[in-house]
Amino acid sequence: MRIARFSIDGNVAFGAVEGDQPDQLVLDIIKGIPFADYELSGTKVPLSKVRLLPPVLPNKVVAFGRNYAEHARELGNEVPDAPFAFFKPSTSVIGPGDAIQYPSFTEELHHEAELAVVIGRMCREVPRERVQDVIFGYTCANDVTARDVQRREKQWARAKGFDSSCPLGPWVETDLDIAAASDLTVQLTVNGGQRQLGRTSEMIHSIEDLIVNISEAMTLLPGDVILTGTPAGVGPLNVGDEVAVTIEGIGTLTNKVVKRG
Repeated sequence: MRIARFSIDGNVAFGAVEGDQPDQLVLDIIKGIPFADYELSGTKVPLSKVRLLPPVLPNKVVAFGRNYAEHARELGNEVPDAPFAFFKPSTSVIGPGDAIQYPSFTEELHHEAELAVVIGRMCREVPRERVQDVIFGYTCANDVTARDVQRREKQWARAKGFDSSCPLGPWVETDLDIAAASDLTVQLTVNGGQRQLGRTSEMIHSIEDLIVNISEAMTLLPGDVILTGTPAGVGPLNVGDEVAVTIEGIGTLTNKVVKRG
C-alpha cells in the first residue's frame, strides 16, 4: 500500500493511494493514523486536487554516509568499516513539490538520491531477525548537501541540516519487504538529465546493519526516518533546477531549487 500525507481545504490527513495511471490516482482517506490501528474511510479524492506533504513528520532523521563504495571514492573518502551516522533535523524535511532553498552560506549545493526507511513502531536494541517488524515502509529522499561547507567544517550540522535539505516523498510504500528493498534501482535526474543511477544492493552496510547499529544507541519512534546512503554521481544543483529522485517500486520525488528569500 502507498500511504500519502496531504492537505485539502486546510485539513491534513493520510490516505491510501489507489490507481496505476499517474493522472488517475485517487486517495482513500484514512480514519486515524497509519502507525496505529486504522481503516480506510471509503471517501476518495483525486490526487490532483490535493497538496502532497512530507509523508511523515519524523522526530529525527538518521542518515548514513559513505554507504556506497563508489560514492565514497568519488569524494576521495575511505570506505568506513562500520556504519557512519549523522543527523538531519526535523526542520530540514520538505515534501514533494516543495522548494529546495539554496542557502546563502554555500556556493556548492549537491544532490544525493537515497532510499529512506520509515520506522513504524517505538523500538530500541532491535535484533537483526526483528528488523522487518519495526519497518513501516520506504520512501524516496534527497540528502541535499552544502558540499563546500561539509569539507570546511569539522561536523556536518550546517552542511546537511539546513532548512529544506531533506526532501521526502511522494508517499510511503508499505508492501516492500527487506529483501525487495535491498535490490531496487535508485536514480536521480536534474532537468531531465540523468545524474545518478545505482542499486540498493550496492550498499556496503545493509538495511538490517543500519537499524541494528543506530537502535543500539537510541530509541527509534514511529515516523522516524533512516537514510541509507547515496550511489555515485552526486553533483551540483543551481537555482532554477528541477531535481527528481526515482526509486523502483516506490515512485518519484520532484523538487525545484530556488534562491532562499
